[in-house]
Amino acid sequence: METTGPFSEIQAQARNTAEDVARRSYGKLVAFLAASTRDVAAAEDALSEAFASALLHWPKNGCPANPEAWLLTVARRKSIDTARRRQASGVVDEDIDRIAATLGADTPLDPHIPDRRLALMFACAHPAIEATVRAPLILQVILGLDAATIATAFLVSPATMGKRLVRAKSKIREAGIPFRIPERDDLPARLGTVLEAIYAAFAEGWIDAAGTDPARRDLTEEAFFLARLVVELMPAEPEALGLLALMLHAEARRPARRNGQGEYIPLADQDALLWNSAMITEAESLLHRAQREERIGRYQLEAAVQSAHVHRLRTGRGNWEAVLQLYDSLFALTASPVVAINRALAIAESEGAQAGLDAMPPPHDAGLAEYQPYWAARAALLAGTGAFEPALHAYEIAIGLERDPAVRRFLEGRRTRLGREFSGCIDGLENADEDDAAKKRR
Repeated sequence: METTGPFSEIQAQARNTAEDVARRSYGKLVAFLAASTRDVAAAEDALSEAFASALLHWPKNGCPANPEAWLLTVARRKSIDTARRRQASGVVDEDIDRIAATLGADTPLDPHIPDRRLALMFACAHPAIEATVRAPLILQVILGLDAATIATAFLVSPATMGKRLVRAKSKIREAGIPFRIPERDDLPARLGTVLEAIYAAFAEGWIDAAGTDPARRDLTEEAFFLARLVVELMPAEPEALGLLALMLHAEARRPARRNGQGEYIPLADQDALLWNSAMITEAESLLHRAQREERIGRYQLEAAVQSAHVHRLRTGRGNWEAVLQLYDSLFALTASPVVAINRALAIAESEGAQAGLDAMPPPHDAGLAEYQPYWAARAALLAGTGAFEPALHAYEIAIGLERDPAVRRFLEGRRTRLGREFSGCIDGLENADEDDAAKKRR
């Protein structure tokens, strides 16, 4: 029987407070704990124990005025206890007392990096850590994403991503990779990893088009905060400027991505008057600043693609050849399967659906078999060539992979319309066959 009454309300309040802190501050707390110990897994374990303690103590004693500080204090104590136990058992022979004394946020932050989370992101980009796992490690440790979500962003299976993260944390601990703030001269070499992680976090938050999911909304805000910090820290880095421009262009369209009933609206059908003009203006200014540095990179090209889409839809003048040129450059730079998909769609706009279909990568490339946008794009191109049955099959796969109910309904609507068109073609062929047979009989 469900418990009711004042105590159950206090329990619910404690649980809600803990969930809110976990969503808002998990990455920051791990960053505080791991900044001096270089043991990310131990920091996560200590914080998990602190949350468990909170759910026991807060219903009895009330939620603290500063729950983050309470959790950090408890997690720090648990880390010290664990370190001492390991020392007593002979498991490690490190100077545990030195590590314990410097746990958490007590160590002053180097003045050239204005935020401890950003500092730890650059630390996670250490060259001794395997390149493919640096950005995923940042996403898990600093921003609190789970392995399954991170795996989706990097087109690998959750099991594979989980193993990579575990190996990376073990290597950090066993090889003694220092979790210290890098020198300013080391930042440019690590910048690409940090930008990749920020963009992946933003992309995960951007999935929530209506902004109704608090976790994803917080993630989007965090990504913007970090991107602006990087620009502040490295104002002459064109890729930092390009990433912020790209994010602003994408976020500017949020008001137009759903209609009044919450239904998904694709870019080509959006009302450009609903876009956030201030964000677009800022994005264009950042992109111009980046171009003056004359060092073209991935994020500048992606932002330029978004700028071209804005120009086309606002003016009504086609510019698909320019978009295709940008995608050609982007694909030559990254060889990304996601870029290949968008490039194929641009080719279809310029040269026809069959040309676009010919340019599509096969589904076994880089995990595309489980990537919903690949199947949605393939379905549209197949439909454009008149290959109705393969197109319907591709739509079925895309619908099965889609997580957003509004996008799923949109794809179902396209599949239904295509099915009706297919049935009409079959009926027309059957009628034509009957007419031919009747003529022969006459």
